[in-house]
Amino acid sequence: MQNKKVLQICAIDLSVDALLKPLILKSMEEGYEVHNACTDTGRFERLRTEGLTMVDIKIDRQINPVSNLKSVIKLFKLMKREKYDIVHVHTPIAALLGRVAARLAGIENIIYTAHGFYFHEDMSPRQYKLFYFIEKYAARILTDWLLLQSREDYELALKDKFCHKENRILHLSNGVDIHNKFNPNLKSLSKINELKSNLGVEQDDVVFMFVGRLVKEKGIFELLEAFKGISKKYNNIKLVLIGSLLESERDQSSFHKMKELLNNPGIIQLGFRKDIPDLMAITDVFVLPSYREGLPRSIIEAMSMKLPVIASNIRGCREEVFNEKNGYLVNKGSSKELSDKMIQLFLNKDKRVKFGHESRKIVEELFDEEKVINKQINLFNYLISKKNKSDFIEKTI
Repeated sequence: MQNKKVLQICAIDLSVDALLKPLILKSMEEGYEVHNACTDTGRFERLRTEGLTMVDIKIDRQINPVSNLKSVIKLFKLMKREKYDIVHVHTPIAALLGRVAARLAGIENIIYTAHGFYFHEDMSPRQYKLFYFIEKYAARILTDWLLLQSREDYELALKDKFCHKENRILHLSNGVDIHNKFNPNLKSLSKINELKSNLGVEQDDVVFMFVGRLVKEKGIFELLEAFKGISKKYNNIKLVLIGSLLESERDQSSFHKMKELLNNPGIIQLGFRKDIPDLMAITDVFVLPSYREGLPRSIIEAMSMKLPVIASNIRGCREEVFNEKNGYLVNKGSSKELSDKMIQLFLNKDKRVKFGHESRKIVEELFDEEKVINKQINLFNYLISKKNKSDFIEKTI
């Protein structure tokens, strides 16, 4: 049997664990030998016990010429030694360095999945042009296949000819396991009531949830300000926060302001959790007032659990949340607008239920992880078997 080897590259092992593992495991099921190169931040040992082949190569998450060059050299040596059929790269800096190394190593098939282009509307015109230029010409020169999670990114890449051949640009979307993991039908009422009791949530409480890093760009300050005002008017409201403020990202003035806002009896701060589906089962509304996103997985998870969503009207979020259909889109940075929409859903149970049902319908149609993984496996199989290109495009688009 022909040996089929794939190298997956990202910045840190968290990305392998949280984002890439389903694709990696499915690839292995399909007979691929998969290696995963990234920085070991403490998850390598566990990932190896799960059967993954992990290669520890330090990849800086920011531009650092000396460190970046070392990463390219190590990746190049790995590729020359292992002779991969496919190199598949993720996350901005790692994707760029991985593609440089792959091109230098003569890899035939270089795939870049953009989980959200690095340039975005909040940048200054100068910054935007710089990162747009890097993304576009790295796609043209260093990339054989460009996969876009965001439809907006996909349409931009097509319009601006990020690849010389249009059929090398594919809309991938994003997805979660909506059948075996994020499925409200799997959650029993007794389990839900037990978890509510453990967290101090009363039966008549309306629970809002946020999942993400507690940093300014996630809109956490606007959310906490909005909740502070609402909780003064209504007693039966709770805000569950999943995620922590990372030590390396702490700005002291922001940190002190956040600690003050977190000092609210209605806020349940849980840090990092692995039981997200269970926590979403006790939730009534999901909120993500972020400033910038790719195609946020947390919203898809919430929608899978039949939750209405309030999110910022930004790239990515507006591909998942359809205003007045399965939730509300609000202007980023507006705690007043966020508060208004939270109150509307807090007071209207029928609307919460209706939006939640729509969320699940949308997810089943657009964000089923199984479909997203199969698109990538089909591409891998095509590249290995050298099937007719038009056949592949016809089957997967």
